[in-house]
Parts: sequence; C-alpha cells; structure tokens
Amino acid sequence: MAEITTIARPYAKAAFDFAIEKNAVDSWAEMLNFAAMVSENETMKPLLAGALASNKLAELFIGVCGEQLNEQGQNLLKVMAENGRLEALPAVSRQFVEMKLEWAKEIEANVVSAVELTSVQQQEISASLEKRLARKVTLTCSIDASLIAGLIITAGDLVIDGSVRGKISRLSDMLQS
Repeated sequence: MAEITTIARPYAKAAFDFAIEKNAVDSWAEMLNFAAMVSENETMKPLLAGALASNKLAELFIGVCGEQLNEQGQNLLKVMAENGRLEALPAVSRQFVEMKLEWAKEIEANVVSAVELTSVQQQEISASLEKRLARKVTLTCSIDASLIAGLIITAGDLVIDGSVRGKISRLSDMLQS
C-alpha cells in the first residue's frame, strides 16, 4: 500500500500545482475522480495490467473517459500510461482530494455512533471539531450498534473514541496489565 502511495504522490502534486495555477482545483478533482472510477472498472483493470503498448493504452483510456477530461488531464494520463502508472489513478485522486482539503482549510470527519444523531448533535460536534482543528469540518455520519453507546470520531489522523465499547476495551487492557 505504501508503494502505490509513493507512486501516486508526484502525479497528485503535479496535478494539484497545475490546478492551483489555472484556478481549476474543483474541475481537476472531478476529472481525477472520474479517471479513477474508470481505472477501477472491472473491464479496464485487466487492460491496465496487460500487454498493451503505452500509447495504445493511453488512447483507449482517453477514449473511454471522453469529454470528462480536458487537454491537460489527457496529457497527465498519457504520461502515467507511458510510465505504466495508470493503476495508481485511485491513489492519485485520493491524494489530490487530501491536498485540496488542506489547501481549502477543510477536513472530512467520520462520525460513527451507536444511535442516529440529531441535527443539533451533529452541529455541536461539527462546531467543536472546527474549534479544535481550526478548519471547516464536513461530517459523514454512520451508525454502528455494536458501539453500545457513544461515538467514534475520525478526522485525518485524529481519532476520538468515546464509545462504551472502546471504554470497556481500555478498562480490560488496564486490568490485564
């Protein structure tokens, strides 16, 4: 997994720098997301790892993507195809989005709770995280009844485990020590 991240980083950085320069960050995020979805398609996957010549593979890939890619996006795909890196497109897209969020001073936070959160609770969590992280927070909420009660918040590298299941686990670890 670390290898694909290492491979994807320079492509994501180059695309992001170009997008910033051209004031087209959102359109580049959409292009890379679409190209990543195409690369993950079950029909395309074998072609990416196959024996097609890089120029033929780039031509085929760009043909499938069609008008979803502008000229610069097509150039990026050609370079990635020449280097045999089209399989890294999903990682490039993810890293691009991370760079975009960092640049925009935004962060996505995943909130897993034992029960459904009310809109007031979501607003309170969002406000607390915005204050703590000093950036705009977008919440993605889900439910996991196995937590018993409480919630787990994940935002970037930050993990806040306020679930009863987590507290029981920590108590068990302390008692075993």
